[in-house]
Amino acid sequence: MWLVTFLLLLDSLHKARPEDVGTSLYFVNDSLQHVTFSSSVGVVVPCPAAGSPSAALRWYLATGDDIYDVPHIRHVHANGALQLYPFSPSAFNSFIHDNDYFCTAENAAGKIRSPNIRVKAVFREPYTVRVEDQRSMRGNTAVFKCLIPSSVQEYVRVVTWEKDTVSIVPGSEEQRETRPVRRSV
Repeated sequence: MWLVTFLLLLDSLHKARPEDVGTSLYFVNDSLQHVTFSSSVGVVVPCPAAGSPSAALRWYLATGDDIYDVPHIRHVHANGALQLYPFSPSAFNSFIHDNDYFCTAENAAGKIRSPNIRVKAVFREPYTVRVEDQRSMRGNTAVFKCLIPSSVQEYVRVVTWEKDTVSIVPGSEEQRETRPVRRSV
């Protein structure tokens, strides 16, 4: 009985193609979903998929369009990494610098597609945070609002308030004098 099993196994091995033995495709990092990078630095995004034997790695826009190299702007390396080079604000192109991409890996085992990866450039630009002007009579309360430019709102949060260059600490006397309270108008 074992001889028959051995011969059947041996026969199936002879019929197997060499490319079928030990082939696989897998995700190296399928949690990669967002890449935010500074326009002054650029970014290299590795394809989150791989395979054995080595897989052909390709990048696409989320629309399914093949991407192509744009000299000094975007390049796909031989190892499958997508590189977006540093650029000036005047060279911003949302089609390249603020878009969804995905990567595929293909070998004898088949083809897999990564989830979409949001790639977004941000600019290092000076900005000023202001306090909205308020009027109130002495002894009354006023609500102050921190005005953050819309271009940076996503990346900036208010962590402290100051009065006359002194931080206002919750619960302090200074806090009680200037604490923001809503009032009806």
